[in-house]
Formats: sequence, structure tokens, C-alpha cells
Amino acid sequence: MGETYHIAAGTQHTNVEVVQLLCAVLDERLPDSPHVPHHQAIHFVADRPGHDRRYALDISKIGRELSWHPRETLETGLHKTVDWYLAHRGWVQAICSRPGYQEWLTTNYLRRG
Repeated sequence: MGETYHIAAGTQHTNVEVVQLLCAVLDERLPDSPHVPHHQAIHFVADRPGHDRRYALDISKIGRELSWHPRETLETGLHKTVDWYLAHRGWVQAICSRPGYQEWLTTNYLRRG
């Protein structure tokens, strides 16, 4: 009781590798998108030159103590995540239409360049 466990796929990828995998899934799932190939939309922001190269979690404790192991790989998980969002476009649109959302995007992303 009171333990903390890391739950992850158990693999290590750089952030740009994860984004490139996501772009490949989007290319596969949305071949008629005007953004294909999606990797062309990747831009690095100047305000974080040394940050976020990768995130890695050690899942050995949860495996050792609870015999837990991931059922998904990063790739299968990304496919399922993209499929969920594509199947729930109304939910996504509702979030994007909320008051203040566009201002939040502008403040946190569009002005970072």
C-alpha cells in the first residue's frame, strides 16, 4: 500500500522518434489528408533547445512486484490512440470549441516559434 509504479511500454525512444511514428500512423490512417506527409509539420521551437529529448520510465519495479508487463508496444498503442481520436471527432471538436481554447493554443504554442 502506498507504492508508486511506473506504467509504460518499457522501451526508450527520443521525442522526435515518437512524433515521427505518430506522423507515420496519421499518414496511414488519413492518406487523403492535405497534410501528408505529416512529418513535414514538425517544427522545433527556439525556447526549448535542450529540453525534452526523451522521457523514459523504468518499469522493472511493477514487473518484479506485481508481475505486470505492457500488453501494447508504442506502435500498437499509437495506432489505437489515433483510431480512438478519429472515431470520436465530435468529442475533439467540442473540446476545441470551448471558450478560451484558441487563446490557450495561441499563448502556449503559436507564439513560441
